[in-house]
Amino acid sequence: MGTKSRVGPRFKEAASTASHQAIKIGILSDTHGWIDPNIREILADADWIVHAGDVMGTSVLETLGELVGQRRVVAVAGNNDVGGRDAHGDSLPVTAEIPLPGGMLVVTHGDQFGASPAHESLREAWPKAKTIVYGHTHRLVCDQEDLPWVLNPGAAGRIRVHEGPSCLMLTVGSAGWSVETHQFELPNEG
Repeated sequence: MGTKSRVGPRFKEAASTASHQAIKIGILSDTHGWIDPNIREILADADWIVHAGDVMGTSVLETLGELVGQRRVVAVAGNNDVGGRDAHGDSLPVTAEIPLPGGMLVVTHGDQFGASPAHESLREAWPKAKTIVYGHTHRLVCDQEDLPWVLNPGAAGRIRVHEGPSCLMLTVGSAGWSVETHQFELPNEG
């Protein structure tokens, strides 16, 4: 498992595109080796995809890469991604800092902050970020009360999806940043 990754060069295209038009960044977490089909459908509309850990398999990252292109997928390691690798075979970093027009997007799994990370702890760790994305809790959260925003896309797989599989879509452009939540009903097991 890696440490911190600054993925500025990979998002250089995103930054130049966003200055002319909005870009959509699909955000998911906690797939645990499987992506809900509804989530895949939402992410197909993204320009970039960010995975906040507990990927548990390169097949997940390959699937995401098929939606937007392998170079447009950024993933960090979760507590279950010991020795985790991305689709290129590189170690997954613990955090990723992604410079975008209007601010920095920070991505971490969040397990280093405990079982249920306090948003103030995340804000203290990255006070200059515009938005902090974390996973680990499998619970959808959109805390935009203070800066930086703290977002958790919930679980996008089938393990502990609580109220149902979920993801986020962050739109970045000249009009600012906005977040859409997407959550789907639990499948009937009957």
